[in-house]
Amino acid sequence: MRRRTFIKSGTAATLAGLLAGCASPNEGSTNDTTEAPATEDDATTSGAEETTEAQSQSYSVTMTPVGEVEFDSVPETIAVYTSGYADMLVALGHGDAVASIGQKARYHTGGYEELDGVSVDKSQMVDLVDQGVSRETLLSIDADLHLIDPNWLTNVFEMNDEDVQFLEERAGPFLGNTIFRRTDAWHDYDYYTMYGAFEKVAQAVQETERYEAFSTFHDDFVARIGEDVPSEGPRAALVWGGSNEPTSFSPYHLSGEGANKKSFHDLNVQDAIADSDVEALSTGSRSEIDYETLLDLDPEALFVRGHEDKTREEFENTVVSFMQNHETASRITAVEEGAVYRGGPIYLGPIQHLFLTERFATELYPERFEGELFDRDELATITTS
Repeated sequence: MRRRTFIKSGTAATLAGLLAGCASPNEGSTNDTTEAPATEDDATTSGAEETTEAQSQSYSVTMTPVGEVEFDSVPETIAVYTSGYADMLVALGHGDAVASIGQKARYHTGGYEELDGVSVDKSQMVDLVDQGVSRETLLSIDADLHLIDPNWLTNVFEMNDEDVQFLEERAGPFLGNTIFRRTDAWHDYDYYTMYGAFEKVAQAVQETERYEAFSTFHDDFVARIGEDVPSEGPRAALVWGGSNEPTSFSPYHLSGEGANKKSFHDLNVQDAIADSDVEALSTGSRSEIDYETLLDLDPEALFVRGHEDKTREEFENTVVSFMQNHETASRITAVEEGAVYRGGPIYLGPIQHLFLTERFATELYPERFEGELFDRDELATITTS
C-alpha cells in the first residue's frame, strides 16, 4: 500500500449495488435537469472550470506505512481504532467525525468536561471490539477515512490485505501508524511521536493552523513543567492490573518511546523494569509478573493501568487498600510510601496527555506542583474557535 485515492461512495444504494455486483458505479444514473442542453463550447468551458476547481481542492497526506493518500475533500466520517487518534480529532475540532472506536471503555474523555464547548458523543460510535473487528463491521460504517494502521488490523485481528483493499475500494482509504507502543515485532517501519502523528491528522482534516496553536500550547506547558521537575525522578514500574484486587500484572517498559509513555518522559520518571529480564507487553508477548517480582524490582512509585474509570479515592479504597494488606505487596517501597497511582490510558492523545501530565506531576511532586497547571479556557478556545 503506497498510494491511495480518497473516493467516497455516494449512497447506501450505490454501495449495495457494488456489493451485489449488479451494476457498475455508472449504471442506472439519470439526468433529471429541465434546462436546455449546453452548447459544445459551454460544456468545454464548464468542464475546464470544474476540473480546475477540483484540482485546487484536492490535497494529499503522506504517512508510513500506507504512503501518500489523496483527498478530494475533508473526510466527514472517520473510523478510528486507537482512541488517541480520536482525541486528536477532538483537539482539531472534528470530534463529530469519529464514527468508531476500538473499545469505548478505553476512550477516556473526562478531561473534555473541563473544556468549555469541547465534547464528544461516544454513544454514536461503533465499538469495534464489541461488534467484531472485521471487513463487514468496518464496511457498515462506510467511513470516508479509516484512521487506522492497516497492519494493526492484519496482525492483531483476523483480517488480511484483501480486506483492507476491499474497504479502500468500497469506502475510504487507510491512514495511520500504531504509535501507542513500540514493542511489536511486526512494526518494522518508521514510528511517529504523538505530535508527529497529530500533525499528519491535522493535514488530513485541513486543520494545520489549529494544530500549530495546540502544539505551541503544549510546548509552553511542557517547558514550564520542566523548570520544576527534578532531573531524575523516582524509579517507577508501569503495569496493567485491571481488577480491584490484582495479584498478577502485565509489565510495560517506561523507557519505551510509545506515545502512551510521553507523560512519564516529560516528568523524568525512571524505569524500574527496563534493566531487568522482564519482557514488556506486546502482540507477541503477554508476559505476567507477580508481587514477588515487583518486590525484587522494588519501585519507588507504581503505576497500575486498568482503572481510569475510578476516582483517586475509589482507586485507593480498592487497589491500594488491597496492596497495603497483602503480605508481599505491602513490603514494596511504592506501597509503603503510598506512591501507587492509576497508570493512565493505554491510548493517549494530545488533550489526554495534558491532563495526565498534570495529574502525574501533582501526584509525584506535590511539593512542587498543585492545582491546575494549564489554562483550560485557552485550550478550549484553540480547540473550538
